[in-house]
Amino acid sequence: MSTTIYADNAATTQVSHRVLQQMLPWLSQHYGNPSSIYGIGREARGAVEDARAQLAQALNAQPSEIFFTACGTESDNWAIKGVAHALAAKGKKHIITSAIEHHAVLHTCKALEKEGFTVTYLPVDRDGLVSVADVEKAITRETALVSIMFANNEIGTIQPVAEIGAACRSRGVPFHTDAVQAVGHLPIDVEALNIDLLSLSAHKFHGPKGVGALYIRKGCPFPATLLEGGGQERGRRAGTENVAGIVGMGAAIVEALEGLPEKTARVQAMRDRLIQALTKLPKTHLNGHPHRRLPGNCNISFEGVEGESLLLLLDNRDICVSSGSACTSGSLDPSHVLLAIGLPHEVAHGSLRLSLGDLNTPDQVEEIITGVTQVVERLRAMSPVWEKIKDN
Repeated sequence: MSTTIYADNAATTQVSHRVLQQMLPWLSQHYGNPSSIYGIGREARGAVEDARAQLAQALNAQPSEIFFTACGTESDNWAIKGVAHALAAKGKKHIITSAIEHHAVLHTCKALEKEGFTVTYLPVDRDGLVSVADVEKAITRETALVSIMFANNEIGTIQPVAEIGAACRSRGVPFHTDAVQAVGHLPIDVEALNIDLLSLSAHKFHGPKGVGALYIRKGCPFPATLLEGGGQERGRRAGTENVAGIVGMGAAIVEALEGLPEKTARVQAMRDRLIQALTKLPKTHLNGHPHRRLPGNCNISFEGVEGESLLLLLDNRDICVSSGSACTSGSLDPSHVLLAIGLPHEVAHGSLRLSLGDLNTPDQVEEIITGVTQVVERLRAMSPVWEKIKDN
């Protein structure tokens, strides 16, 4: 593994050594159930509440507004279905989202449509941006929720979250954002950004897999429970807490925000080097906004190249990248995000996502540039259509 170059941090990140060390005691010595009243149970309860406070501080929220989940997908499902069901009795059965959301949002909206809800799927521009004006026009008296992601998991575009939140706030409509890709990489203040609900997942910022959280602003219309049972998470999500995972998430968010401006500048410089070098190849295009994008995200389309072949040949060189979101990388269908920004099917198929993190190095970036360039040239040399594309 020492020779492997990992450039798929949008899919998951390595658990940091510091985070792991803070988790280990809660898997061995301090194994009490947080709901137990004896000593080791109270210790576990204290650890859970400490992590809750750490997440709340990172988001400028109150600890009572943070609820632990198993992942970002659960948080998205809970947020959207929770508000939708809470407001349905008041005749509010309309949801607004965008065409480039993660499937955790899109599939949840499709499920609600089967229950009689109506959903408006807003388009995006060529850079993947949602128009604030489109959000405002789509809101009606029946709108229960607006759900627009903070930053896209495939093309990295950062949405105008504060402006969308303000538009929702002025109309009295709850605003949810899937911030799974943004938390730990961008400064986030739920108060300043007018956010009512926010989803996050620990494994995107060097925490463990299998633990996430949902921020629910106090006073936001929401049902009492997600899971019935023992009454954990203040009666809203029953089930014994994943203490070690929760501790790891708290430790990870603290570590992620330490020196964030310096880490961001370093990762952006590597990202910009990738973009600058790879877009010099002919018939190559950057996907996503050129400036409003996640620090480590580089999504590029190579005409005349099939993305799966590109990915596999890079894997042979021990370079780990993605041809789309991790959740759909096994699909032969082109990315819904790339189609939504206007790419033809054949171009969308030839796209590559490289997502750098703070563990990557400039030397690795140079190796990626060399590897991608050679593989693209090899695939194009074998392509029966490349000559036609090149001469067009």
